[in-house]
Amino acid sequence: MNFEILKSDIVFRGRVFDLRVDDIRYDSGNTGIREVALHHGGSVVVPVTSEGKIVMVNQYRYPIDGFLLELPAGKLFVNEDPLVCAVRELQEETGYHANKITKLSAITTTPGFCTEILHIYLAEELTAGSHSREEGEFGMEQFEFFLDEIEEKIITGRIIDAKTLSGIFLYKLHLQK
Repeated sequence: MNFEILKSDIVFRGRVFDLRVDDIRYDSGNTGIREVALHHGGSVVVPVTSEGKIVMVNQYRYPIDGFLLELPAGKLFVNEDPLVCAVRELQEETGYHANKITKLSAITTTPGFCTEILHIYLAEELTAGSHSREEGEFGMEQFEFFLDEIEEKIITGRIIDAKTLSGIFLYKLHLQK
């Protein structure tokens, strides 16, 4: 690293993330400020039915004041195992339970300012059940699409959610193995 941290303060504590501001000095002598959103991360699930359809949800997202078609996902609790989170979010959002779950990878979402890491899992051998959505998810709709239908929705701009794009890409790579 070509800098040292002179001062570091948590200036905001929230339910989803905290905000840390660091004053730094580069080896050159110049100073700077770095603002970092501290986030516990989350898990994303690519649920695939026995028919080969991928289960997705259409969910209202408050920050963009609109709905996004996306893979089921959710935030990790402090020190939670990402696999436990994936299993919970799959059931909460879709009602499905998976007999087989495989970790595909992990991604950093916005490493320029946020510590969030999302763990992406493939869920197979699904069994239908009842969802248990949280209050903010009551308007959520569930859909099942074949991979080529999802690719068309990506091409036409209907699917723009980054974690979903990553999850679908990783699933396609998994299929090629």
